[in-house]
Amino acid sequence: MADIEQTEQLPPRSILPAWLRAMRPRQWVKNVLVLAAPVAAGQLFSPAVLIPSAWAFVAFCLISASIYLINDIRDVEADRLHPKKRFRPIAASELSVKVAWVLAAITAAAAFALGFWVSQMLGVVLAVYWLLQIGYSFFLKNQPIIDLAMVAAGFLLRAIAGGVASNLALSQWFLLVASFGSLFMVAGKRYSELKELGSDAQTRESLKQYTTSYLREVWSVSVAIVIMSYSLWAFEQDGNVFGVPWAAISIAPFTLAVLRYAFKVDQGDAGEPEDVVLSDRMLQALALLWVVPVAFAVFF
Repeated sequence: MADIEQTEQLPPRSILPAWLRAMRPRQWVKNVLVLAAPVAAGQLFSPAVLIPSAWAFVAFCLISASIYLINDIRDVEADRLHPKKRFRPIAASELSVKVAWVLAAITAAAAFALGFWVSQMLGVVLAVYWLLQIGYSFFLKNQPIIDLAMVAAGFLLRAIAGGVASNLALSQWFLLVASFGSLFMVAGKRYSELKELGSDAQTRESLKQYTTSYLREVWSVSVAIVIMSYSLWAFEQDGNVFGVPWAAISIAPFTLAVLRYAFKVDQGDAGEPEDVVLSDRMLQALALLWVVPVAFAVFF
């Protein structure tokens, strides 16, 4: 009966055309990570930094669209067995594989052209990102541990892109937070998928080799390193505005926001990180409480 009810479930409606939905614009929110380095350096609103960072955001939206298309082409049969992914345009036969390949080529070419125009190093970062993700889609996604590293590298390269686009130095603490924050999000994503699918997870090669206890250990260790690294960065900041150590104060909302996200992971609700960010009001409120002291710490 459950199988009958599942097949009769109607796909969610969308006003976006199939070709655009196949590029997953909702997931482009992750590309905001390109602003992380300019924010940490306190240079975001400098035109010499903001403009190339904005172009880096656009370039990553294009290159990630290419990867999403290729990944959905490769996973079309497996996606048709997934309770949610079966509604993706390629899996649902709303977009042909041939058209999807053409769109993937166009978006990748546009991303590389834009990236190398902005900065040679940005173009290199985009190329590394594309090659790693292609390797993930074709060869590495079914290799335990390696698949976590490949997806985490995608988040990390986004964070690095904003720095290289505008020639900003990347601190050791920034790289640690970005690296282990990326691993935390990916391990949390896998953990949520495993909890959500249950026995159906055995149909997904990337999941059936993991256990919830192992993934919990990975994201628990990662989140501890993220909080520690961020705290060490905050205590190194010298600028006090109105005699208040704003960077140190920001540790509290940052920690609570990370723990809130970890709570969603533990509930199995973080299969799509962008959905958590866009829908969880408590997380958004904590993020706002974090942004205020950080803004005082790095921009004043």
